[in-house]
Amino acid sequence: MAGKFHHEQIYRGADSLTRLADIRLTLCGVGALGSHLADNLARQGFGCLRVLDRDRVEEHNIGTQIYNEADVGAWKAEVLRNRIFRATGMEVEAVTKELGARNARTLLKGTDVIVDTFDNSASRRLVQEFCRSERMACLHVGLSADYAEVIWDEHYRVPADVLGDVCDYPLARNLVLLAVAVASETLIRFVLDGTRQNWSVTLRDFAVRPLKLPTV
Repeated sequence: MAGKFHHEQIYRGADSLTRLADIRLTLCGVGALGSHLADNLARQGFGCLRVLDRDRVEEHNIGTQIYNEADVGAWKAEVLRNRIFRATGMEVEAVTKELGARNARTLLKGTDVIVDTFDNSASRRLVQEFCRSERMACLHVGLSADYAEVIWDEHYRVPADVLGDVCDYPLARNLVLLAVAVASETLIRFVLDGTRQNWSVTLRDFAVRPLKLPTV
């Protein structure tokens, strides 16, 4: 009988799936990007995942995030852990604490790759400072209006926060899912062959382009 990753294994090969299963990945922020990304990675064969988010599910999250109406009020990280377990049988480590300067080392240690999908500059900066001090691989994934970016840390500059409510901005679900697909494939390629690709994504012209960045 074919296994749960049957099609992915045919496409990438059994050895590749074994390597993905062994990678320890920490995902910071499980909102629009992070929730779909965690689910996607788990269904593609990643086998060791920690998710970190301090927030609870709110009604306005339902349109762009992976959560259901029945999840409103529950911790996002815990809902995601349960959802992934039901889907794949994988045990996800769910952390509902707020990331801060005092606990960053404790919450982010013991991982091979960190993925930052936070929605605020302070948290993104904490992730970047930790990863640079520890020389750890870190992928940043972000959204702004019609634009998304997937950038490895050596090229990343933490953006300024938007004015007003961080949750009150235009966002199309299709841009979220497009960015998640690009980020997923970027992570897989990094694990399998060590390449660090950077991308920009725009929805209106339906374009995914390599980012032209200066040599580091």
